[in-house]
Amino acid sequence: MDVDPSTDLAAQPVTSPGPCVGAPPPPHAYNPGFSRAVTLLSALVLSASIVVVAWLSFDVPRIERVPDAERALSHMVGRLMDQEEGLKTLPVWEQVLYDLTMGSDANDRDQAIDWYRELAEESSDPFVDLHLAILQGESGQLPEIKQHIVRWSRQGEPYPSFARLLQAAYVDANVSPPVALNLQAYLAEQPVTGWFYARLATRIAERAGDRPLLVTIDTSSQQRIEALVWRSRAFAWLELVLMCTGLVVLMVWVRRGKGPTMFRVGSAELPPLWAGRLGAGVLLRGGAVGALLTVAFLFVASDLPSLRVVAVPLSNLPLLALAYYHLLRPQRQTFWRGFGLSIQPRHLGQLGLAVLAVVAAGLVGEWVLGRIAEPLKLVSHWTEWFDADLVWGSSPTLLVSLLEYVCFAPVFEELAFRGLLFGVFRRRFQWGTAAMLSAALFALAHGYGLIGFLSVFWSGLIWAWAYERTGSLWPGVLGHALNNLLVCVSVMALLRS
Repeated sequence: MDVDPSTDLAAQPVTSPGPCVGAPPPPHAYNPGFSRAVTLLSALVLSASIVVVAWLSFDVPRIERVPDAERALSHMVGRLMDQEEGLKTLPVWEQVLYDLTMGSDANDRDQAIDWYRELAEESSDPFVDLHLAILQGESGQLPEIKQHIVRWSRQGEPYPSFARLLQAAYVDANVSPPVALNLQAYLAEQPVTGWFYARLATRIAERAGDRPLLVTIDTSSQQRIEALVWRSRAFAWLELVLMCTGLVVLMVWVRRGKGPTMFRVGSAELPPLWAGRLGAGVLLRGGAVGALLTVAFLFVASDLPSLRVVAVPLSNLPLLALAYYHLLRPQRQTFWRGFGLSIQPRHLGQLGLAVLAVVAAGLVGEWVLGRIAEPLKLVSHWTEWFDADLVWGSSPTLLVSLLEYVCFAPVFEELAFRGLLFGVFRRRFQWGTAAMLSAALFALAHGYGLIGFLSVFWSGLIWAWAYERTGSLWPGVLGHALNNLLVCVSVMALLRS
């Protein structure tokens, strides 16, 4: 039965499956008496919220979504460049393994230049221009450096000083020690740090033959890079172990998964026992209330960031309450049984294996997507994964972010998108169609670009497949939580000091 928000649900024979595929009538008749006007209003509110998300995704400049974008991009690109240099010091076999698992860094510098060009168009900060010029100089783009020097020499300070720095670092073959000393002193006083400072200072010191300064810069850089490389290696090995272990389980699951008991750990019925149109009405009403509450929390949380920790649960409670009252209770199901959340102790081992398989499937999908996107130079924009709270937030702020991303988001998103939305589509369609439709809406709700959309879409398919096969939302919830944890750890390992 197609979802029609304008349909008067109270007047529909909700116990009849109509043309549903594989969905028998609900065993217990139930008429909620939903009002057509309320259903239509809910649909309008929910549609408006989707339009706002789409508008924010395509109309609002991505740079404006990150507070202090100049500082953020400088920090992020500097760390990426440090990581790139540090990984080159690893044994050849480990470099190859890293490229195979995590992807090549061949395009990182070109991507960074593109990101800085984009920022330079929006920002009036002169140090954005200097950072861009350093990237271009380190990439061997000498004509661009000469153009900067000519143009900046005619502008007001600090651009003439920047031009002298570039001239000494990338154009002149030799620099006299007194001139180099003055330039180094000027550079040390500027807000240019990390990789950007090290590269520019090193270039000037090389041309001046200042060996003591080169040793000092190299020692400082090595200390910074070694810690970063250690984190990168540890994270790469963690993902590799998870991928290999989970793949073994996944292959067994796919090969033997048609058996009635293989990884069947929960009691959820798919297609669900409740009627599809009734589920659509519940989703529209609960989703509309949740959207309004989310907007309210966004305004309040700007002044009280600690409220973020309860925003996700409270925004989803109306939907879950409606689902229990109108979908589960009339079919004599508990909340835990209806979504397969009640797990017997003897099934915990199977649940653990199922979670490993789900995580591995997600990692393999990410790897394949990366290998396809890399030669096409399709990458996620840096603003999609940079999170200031994870990078610079205080300990309480970091804890709130981790609770939101790793605990609350997986639980409530799986209940809403797999337990309810996928359930609604499953009343009408076979698994594949229902999974793709729910995964597409799940990906759209995140507001990412193409690569981010495909990544979230793949995850949605995997978690819907796990729900169908196991009869429980737990594999999807735990797989979702682990996926979000890995993303948070990767950002923190690279960017948090």
